[in-house]
Amino acid sequence: MKILVTDGISGTAADQLRELGHEVVEKYMDIEELKEAVKGFDAIIIRSATKIRRETIDSAAETGRLRLAIRAGVGTDNIDAEYAEEKGIAVRNTPRASSDAVAELAIAHMLCAARFIGAANATMRAGKWNKNSYMGTELSGKRLGLIGFGRIARETARKARALGMKIYYSNRAGDKNYSDYKWLPMEDLLRKVDFVSVHTPFDKERGALIGEKEIGMMKDGVYIVNTARGGVVDEKALLDALNSGKVAGAGIDVFEEEPTANMELINHERVSATPHIGASTREAQSRIGIEIVNIIKNWEGKDEQGL
Repeated sequence: MKILVTDGISGTAADQLRELGHEVVEKYMDIEELKEAVKGFDAIIIRSATKIRRETIDSAAETGRLRLAIRAGVGTDNIDAEYAEEKGIAVRNTPRASSDAVAELAIAHMLCAARFIGAANATMRAGKWNKNSYMGTELSGKRLGLIGFGRIARETARKARALGMKIYYSNRAGDKNYSDYKWLPMEDLLRKVDFVSVHTPFDKERGALIGEKEIGMMKDGVYIVNTARGGVVDEKALLDALNSGKVAGAGIDVFEEEPTANMELINHERVSATPHIGASTREAQSRIGIEIVNIIKNWEGKDEQGL
Protein backbone atom coordinates (compact mmCIF):
# COMPACT_ATOMS: atom_id res chain seq x y z
CA MET A 1 0.00 0.00 0.00
CA LYS A 2 1.00 3.60 -0.51
CA ILE A 3 0.25 5.38 2.78
CA LEU A 4 0.10 9.13 3.40
CA VAL A 5 0.85 10.32 6.96
CA THR A 6 -0.04 13.99 7.32
CA ASP A 7 0.28 14.77 11.04
CA GLY A 8 3.07 12.42 12.09
CA ILE A 9 3.21 9.03 13.80
CA SER A 10 5.89 7.41 15.93
CA GLY A 11 9.08 6.60 14.05
CA THR A 12 8.83 2.99 15.17
CA ALA A 13 5.37 2.62 13.62
CA ALA A 14 6.50 4.22 10.35
CA ASP A 15 9.50 1.87 10.23
CA GLN A 16 7.31 -1.17 10.90
CA LEU A 17 4.97 -0.22 8.06
CA ARG A 18 7.94 0.10 5.71
CA GLU A 19 9.28 -3.27 6.89
CA LEU A 20 5.91 -4.74 5.94
CA GLY A 21 6.54 -3.51 2.40
CA HIS A 22 4.40 -0.38 2.40
CA GLU A 23 5.46 2.95 0.96
CA VAL A 24 5.03 5.59 3.67
CA VAL A 25 5.01 9.29 2.78
CA GLU A 26 5.16 11.62 5.81
CA LYS A 27 4.14 15.15 4.88
CA TYR A 28 1.69 17.73 6.21
CA MET A 29 -0.48 19.22 3.47
CA ASP A 30 -2.93 22.10 3.31
CA ILE A 31 -6.42 21.36 2.03
CA GLU A 32 -5.74 22.10 -1.65
CA GLU A 33 -2.59 19.98 -1.75
CA LEU A 34 -4.32 17.19 0.15
CA LYS A 35 -7.26 17.10 -2.26
CA GLU A 36 -4.89 16.30 -5.13
CA ALA A 37 -2.58 14.01 -3.17
CA VAL A 38 -5.28 11.61 -1.91
CA LYS A 39 -5.97 10.50 -5.46
CA GLY A 40 -2.66 8.64 -5.46
CA PHE A 41 -2.75 6.88 -2.06
CA ASP A 42 -4.34 3.69 -0.77
CA ALA A 43 -4.51 4.86 2.86
CA ILE A 44 -4.18 8.05 4.87
CA ILE A 45 -3.24 8.46 8.54
CA ILE A 46 -4.13 11.71 10.31
CA ARG A 47 -4.20 13.07 13.86
CA SER A 48 -5.96 16.30 14.86
CA ALA A 49 -4.58 18.92 12.48
CA THR A 50 -5.76 17.40 9.20
CA LYS A 51 -9.46 17.43 8.36
CA ILE A 52 -10.95 15.01 5.85
CA ARG A 53 -14.17 16.61 4.68
CA ARG A 54 -16.48 15.95 1.75
CA GLU A 55 -14.46 17.88 -0.81
CA THR A 56 -11.36 15.78 -0.05
CA ILE A 57 -13.40 12.57 -0.09
CA ASP A 58 -14.97 13.52 -3.43
CA SER A 59 -11.52 14.21 -4.84
CA ALA A 60 -10.28 10.81 -3.67
CA ALA A 61 -13.32 9.16 -5.25
CA GLU A 62 -12.24 10.41 -8.68
CA THR A 63 -9.62 7.63 -8.81
CA GLY A 64 -11.19 5.32 -6.22
CA ARG A 65 -7.75 4.36 -4.93
CA LEU A 66 -8.12 5.61 -1.35
CA ARG A 67 -9.73 2.82 0.66
CA LEU A 68 -8.68 3.44 4.27
CA ALA A 69 -8.54 6.52 6.54
CA ILE A 70 -7.11 6.17 10.03
CA ARG A 71 -7.43 8.74 12.81
CA ALA A 72 -4.45 8.28 15.15
CA GLY A 73 -6.43 9.13 18.25
CA VAL A 74 -9.83 8.95 19.91
CA GLY A 75 -12.89 9.79 17.84
CA THR A 76 -13.23 10.57 14.14
CA ASP A 77 -14.87 13.99 14.28
CA ASN A 78 -12.27 15.52 11.95
CA ILE A 79 -13.33 13.00 9.28
CA ASP A 80 -16.75 13.00 7.60
CA ALA A 81 -16.82 9.31 8.45
CA GLU A 82 -20.30 8.39 7.27
CA TYR A 83 -19.77 10.08 3.91
CA ALA A 84 -16.36 8.43 3.53
CA GLU A 85 -17.87 5.00 4.16
CA GLU A 86 -20.55 5.73 1.55
CA LYS A 87 -17.73 6.42 -0.94
CA GLY A 88 -15.98 3.14 -0.14
CA ILE A 89 -13.38 4.52 2.28
CA ALA A 90 -13.19 2.59 5.56
CA VAL A 91 -12.63 4.80 8.64
CA ARG A 92 -10.76 3.57 11.70
CA ASN A 93 -9.31 5.13 14.86
CA THR A 94 -7.21 4.15 17.88
CA PRO A 95 -9.55 4.58 20.87
CA ARG A 96 -7.66 2.57 23.47
CA ALA A 97 -4.15 3.97 23.15
CA SER A 98 -4.43 7.38 24.79
CA SER A 99 -6.88 6.80 27.67
CA ASP A 100 -4.23 7.03 30.39
CA ALA A 101 -2.59 10.10 28.86
CA VAL A 102 -5.80 12.12 28.51
CA ALA A 103 -7.07 11.05 31.94
CA GLU A 104 -3.82 12.18 33.54
CA LEU A 105 -4.09 15.56 31.80
CA ALA A 106 -7.69 15.97 33.04
CA ILE A 107 -6.49 15.37 36.61
CA ALA A 108 -3.55 17.71 36.05
CA HIS A 109 -5.90 20.49 34.92
CA MET A 110 -8.07 19.97 38.01
CA LEU A 111 -5.01 20.35 40.22
CA CYS A 112 -3.68 23.35 38.29
CA ALA A 113 -7.00 25.18 38.37
CA ALA A 114 -7.74 24.36 41.99
CA ARG A 115 -4.27 25.40 43.20
CA PHE A 116 -3.56 28.38 40.85
CA ILE A 117 -0.43 26.64 39.56
CA GLY A 118 -0.43 28.44 36.21
CA ALA A 119 -1.00 31.90 37.69
CA ALA A 120 1.52 31.35 40.48
CA ASN A 121 4.10 30.14 38.00
CA ALA A 122 3.59 33.19 35.76
CA THR A 123 3.79 35.73 38.59
CA MET A 124 6.89 34.13 40.08
CA ARG A 125 8.61 34.32 36.70
CA ALA A 126 7.69 38.02 36.72
CA GLY A 127 9.55 38.43 40.02
CA LYS A 128 6.47 38.51 42.27
CA TRP A 129 5.96 36.53 45.49
CA ASN A 130 2.17 36.43 45.83
CA LYS A 131 2.09 33.89 48.64
CA ASN A 132 -1.19 35.18 50.06
CA SER A 133 -3.01 35.48 46.74
CA TYR A 134 -3.56 31.83 45.90
CA MET A 135 -5.84 30.19 48.46
CA GLY A 136 -6.68 26.94 46.70
CA THR A 137 -9.07 24.03 46.98
CA GLU A 138 -8.26 20.39 47.71
CA LEU A 139 -9.55 17.67 45.40
CA SER A 140 -9.87 15.14 48.22
CA GLY A 141 -13.45 14.84 49.41
CA LYS A 142 -14.88 16.79 46.47
CA ARG A 143 -17.53 15.52 44.09
CA LEU A 144 -16.38 14.96 40.50
CA GLY A 145 -19.00 14.76 37.77
CA LEU A 146 -18.03 13.07 34.51
CA ILE A 147 -20.13 13.83 31.43
CA GLY A 148 -19.75 10.79 29.19
CA PHE A 149 -18.33 7.56 30.57
CA GLY A 150 -16.18 5.94 27.91
CA ARG A 151 -12.63 4.67 28.32
CA ILE A 152 -11.05 8.04 29.12
CA ALA A 153 -13.75 9.05 31.59
CA ARG A 154 -13.53 5.70 33.38
CA GLU A 155 -9.75 6.05 33.65
CA THR A 156 -10.20 9.61 34.95
CA ALA A 157 -12.67 8.26 37.53
CA ARG A 158 -10.20 5.63 38.69
CA LYS A 159 -7.41 8.16 39.15
CA ALA A 160 -9.67 10.75 40.81
CA ARG A 161 -11.02 8.19 43.24
CA ALA A 162 -7.43 7.42 44.29
CA LEU A 163 -7.15 11.12 45.19
CA GLY A 164 -10.18 10.83 47.45
CA MET A 165 -12.82 12.30 45.12
CA LYS A 166 -16.41 11.06 45.04
CA ILE A 167 -17.34 10.09 41.48
CA TYR A 168 -20.60 10.73 39.67
CA TYR A 169 -21.22 10.16 35.98
CA SER A 170 -23.86 10.79 33.36
CA ASN A 171 -24.04 9.17 29.93
CA ARG A 172 -26.52 8.29 27.22
CA ALA A 173 -26.43 4.57 28.04
CA GLY A 174 -27.73 5.07 31.57
CA ASP A 175 -26.78 3.47 34.87
CA LYS A 176 -24.19 0.71 34.46
CA ASN A 177 -24.28 -0.19 38.18
CA TYR A 178 -20.62 0.53 38.89
CA SER A 179 -20.02 -0.16 42.57
CA ASP A 180 -17.56 2.74 43.02
CA TYR A 181 -19.38 5.39 40.99
CA LYS A 182 -22.91 6.78 41.02
CA TRP A 183 -24.95 7.52 37.88
CA LEU A 184 -27.15 10.63 37.78
CA PRO A 185 -29.16 12.32 35.05
CA MET A 186 -27.04 15.14 33.63
CA GLU A 187 -29.02 18.00 35.16
CA ASP A 188 -28.92 16.39 38.62
CA LEU A 189 -25.18 15.78 38.25
CA LEU A 190 -24.50 19.40 37.29
CA ARG A 191 -26.33 20.64 40.39
CA LYS A 192 -24.50 18.29 42.74
CA VAL A 193 -20.79 18.21 41.88
CA ASP A 194 -17.82 20.47 42.63
CA PHE A 195 -15.82 19.57 39.51
CA VAL A 196 -17.19 18.83 36.02
CA SER A 197 -15.06 17.03 33.44
CA VAL A 198 -16.50 16.46 29.96
CA HIS A 199 -15.64 13.36 27.91
CA THR A 200 -17.97 13.39 24.91
CA PRO A 201 -17.56 13.99 21.18
CA PHE A 202 -18.73 17.26 19.69
CA ASP A 203 -22.18 17.05 18.12
CA LYS A 204 -22.41 19.57 15.26
CA GLU A 205 -26.21 19.53 15.28
CA ARG A 206 -26.55 20.06 19.02
CA GLY A 207 -23.62 22.41 19.49
CA ALA A 208 -22.19 23.01 22.96
CA LEU A 209 -23.13 20.45 25.60
CA ILE A 210 -22.15 22.85 28.38
CA GLY A 211 -23.43 26.36 27.77
CA GLU A 212 -24.95 29.22 29.73
CA LYS A 213 -27.99 27.19 30.79
CA GLU A 214 -25.95 24.23 32.04
CA ILE A 215 -23.43 26.43 33.86
CA GLY A 216 -26.35 28.20 35.52
CA MET A 217 -27.41 24.86 37.04
CA MET A 218 -24.01 24.31 38.64
CA LYS A 219 -22.87 25.23 42.13
CA ASP A 220 -21.24 28.59 42.62
CA GLY A 221 -17.48 28.04 42.60
CA VAL A 222 -17.54 24.97 40.36
CA TYR A 223 -14.51 23.90 38.31
CA ILE A 224 -14.89 22.83 34.66
CA VAL A 225 -12.40 20.72 32.69
CA ASN A 226 -12.54 19.99 28.95
CA THR A 227 -10.04 17.54 27.46
CA ALA A 228 -12.61 16.12 25.01
CA ARG A 229 -13.34 18.31 21.99
CA GLY A 230 -13.46 22.01 21.25
CA GLY A 231 -17.03 23.31 21.22
CA VAL A 232 -18.33 20.84 23.80
CA VAL A 233 -18.03 23.70 26.31
CA ASP A 234 -19.20 27.10 25.06
CA GLU A 235 -16.17 29.36 25.44
CA LYS A 236 -18.13 32.61 25.75
CA ALA A 237 -20.41 31.19 28.43
CA LEU A 238 -17.38 29.81 30.28
CA LEU A 239 -15.52 33.13 30.14
CA ASP A 240 -18.58 35.02 31.38
CA ALA A 241 -18.92 32.56 34.27
CA LEU A 242 -15.24 32.87 35.15
CA ASN A 243 -15.51 36.66 35.17
CA SER A 244 -18.62 36.60 37.37
CA GLY A 245 -17.11 34.09 39.79
CA LYS A 246 -19.78 31.47 39.08
CA VAL A 247 -16.97 29.20 37.84
CA ALA A 248 -13.96 29.18 40.16
CA GLY A 249 -11.55 27.77 37.60
CA ALA A 250 -11.25 25.86 34.35
CA GLY A 251 -8.86 23.49 32.64
CA ILE A 252 -8.96 23.51 28.84
CA ASP A 253 -7.00 21.40 26.36
CA VAL A 254 -9.31 21.73 23.35
CA PHE A 255 -10.82 24.82 21.73
CA GLU A 256 -13.58 25.87 19.34
CA GLU A 257 -10.89 27.09 16.94
CA GLU A 258 -7.40 25.58 16.88
CA PRO A 259 -4.94 27.21 17.17
CA THR A 260 -7.15 29.30 19.44
CA ALA A 261 -7.43 33.05 19.07
CA ASN A 262 -9.36 33.37 22.35
CA MET A 263 -6.61 35.20 24.22
CA GLU A 264 -8.94 36.51 26.90
CA LEU A 265 -9.87 32.96 27.89
CA ILE A 266 -6.42 31.39 27.90
CA ASN A 267 -4.88 34.38 29.71
CA HIS A 268 -7.50 34.35 32.45
CA GLU A 269 -5.76 33.92 35.81
CA ARG A 270 -8.12 31.09 36.78
CA VAL A 271 -7.69 29.08 33.58
CA SER A 272 -5.21 26.26 33.05
CA ALA A 273 -4.71 25.98 29.28
CA THR A 274 -2.81 23.54 27.07
CA PRO A 275 -2.65 23.31 23.23
CA HIS A 276 -4.52 20.01 22.60
CA ILE A 277 -1.83 17.78 24.11
CA GLY A 278 -4.07 15.15 25.70
CA ALA A 279 -2.47 12.25 23.83
CA SER A 280 0.99 13.80 23.63
CA THR A 281 3.00 11.38 25.72
CA ARG A 282 5.72 9.06 24.48
CA GLU A 283 3.80 6.09 25.82
CA ALA A 284 0.50 7.03 24.19
CA GLN A 285 2.12 7.73 20.82
CA SER A 286 3.88 4.37 20.97
CA ARG A 287 0.57 2.59 21.69
CA ILE A 288 -1.16 4.56 18.92
CA GLY A 289 1.58 3.45 16.52
CA ILE A 290 1.05 -0.18 17.49
CA GLU A 291 -2.70 0.14 16.93
CA ILE A 292 -2.15 1.72 13.51
CA VAL A 293 0.16 -1.09 12.40
CA ASN A 294 -2.38 -3.67 13.60
CA ILE A 295 -5.23 -1.91 11.78
CA ILE A 296 -3.26 -2.00 8.54
CA LYS A 297 -2.24 -5.64 9.04
CA ASN A 298 -5.88 -6.62 9.60
CA TRP A 299 -6.99 -4.47 6.67
CA GLU A 300 -4.51 -6.20 4.38
CA GLY A 301 -5.92 -9.60 5.29
CA LYS A 302 -9.49 -8.51 4.65
CA ASP A 303 -8.55 -6.75 1.42
CA GLU A 304 -6.85 -9.87 0.08
CA GLN A 305 -10.06 -11.81 0.73
CA GLY A 306 -12.14 -9.12 -0.97
CA LEU A 307 -13.96 -8.16 2.24
